[in-house]
Amino acid sequence: MMPTDDSRRGADGRDDQGRRDAPAVPADDDPSRQLTILYRGPLASCDYDCPYCPFAKRRDTPEQLRADRAALERFVDWVRAQRHGVSVLFTPWGEALVRSWYRRALVELSQLPHVGRVAIQTNLSHRVDWTSDADLGRLALWTTYHPSQVPHERFLGRCRDLVDRGVRFSVGVVGQPEHLPAARRLRADLPAEVYLWVNAAEGHTYTAAEATAWTAIDPLFAHSRTPHPSRGLPCRTGDTVVSVDGAGTVRRCHFVPTTLGNLYDDSFRAGLRPRTCPLDRCDCHIGYVHLAPLGLYDTFAGGILERIPADWLRTGRRAGAAPETRGPARSGGSCPPDRR
Repeated sequence: MMPTDDSRRGADGRDDQGRRDAPAVPADDDPSRQLTILYRGPLASCDYDCPYCPFAKRRDTPEQLRADRAALERFVDWVRAQRHGVSVLFTPWGEALVRSWYRRALVELSQLPHVGRVAIQTNLSHRVDWTSDADLGRLALWTTYHPSQVPHERFLGRCRDLVDRGVRFSVGVVGQPEHLPAARRLRADLPAEVYLWVNAAEGHTYTAAEATAWTAIDPLFAHSRTPHPSRGLPCRTGDTVVSVDGAGTVRRCHFVPTTLGNLYDDSFRAGLRPRTCPLDRCDCHIGYVHLAPLGLYDTFAGGILERIPADWLRTGRRAGAAPETRGPARSGGSCPPDRR
């Protein structure tokens, strides 16, 4: 960040572009440490009312929005201060890109040289011209299409705008049976280089025929179709990947409640180590992608946070179909179906 004259700063210490001076850098940071953070602040409001999402059309109070903004700004300050590599995936309960502070945070983080990638899950309901201010070598979007909430042409237009701007992004849809025609249409109309993933619908058991139909859209659908047995398997969460909430509480992931410490007093660092999963199964992509035995770091190499397979990044074409699997219906969890 370029230095800014104090005379141009407001009462909150921000300059005329909304930025703060970087806080002092801790002396004991390990320059070789690479840390991926899944950040989820207090924000829970959304502008959509999808029937399969528990947070549809929820409204945050002005006080809650101010608290979310303050928490996010504190987090950005922390990332800016680090001497080691950091990548961030924002996984908000609600829709974040309708809030200016999230757009500003993405732009600022993308411009930090030690940030490898900054990505966010979004319904893409907001305009995308703000991405022009970001470093597109580091920014990425994980977008979800909700057919009941937005016209096909409007969503497709936003996707084409992102392509024209050179923004990295994936597109997804929840595999509700009634969404199949819309998903097929979207896949046909999207540029070939855009990956369209499918999340298995909550509680739905897919027949072989249904799975085949969804796999024709997303060759990697088998990974989402059934939960992954995970107890005792080595997982990168709690070692090189952590979950952080608005208060700075650090957990290994969104699904294991045990705390490792706090981000802002550095107490979490002592708890970082290789470990195995304590849960019977993992059915959310932002969880099971980090399970080492699944090999998904190879499948999504170069696009892990934004959910873009390596084959798409290399060729702009669809990857080969994943092996078909059979299993029970998906169970409940702590991720909305579009964020799995």
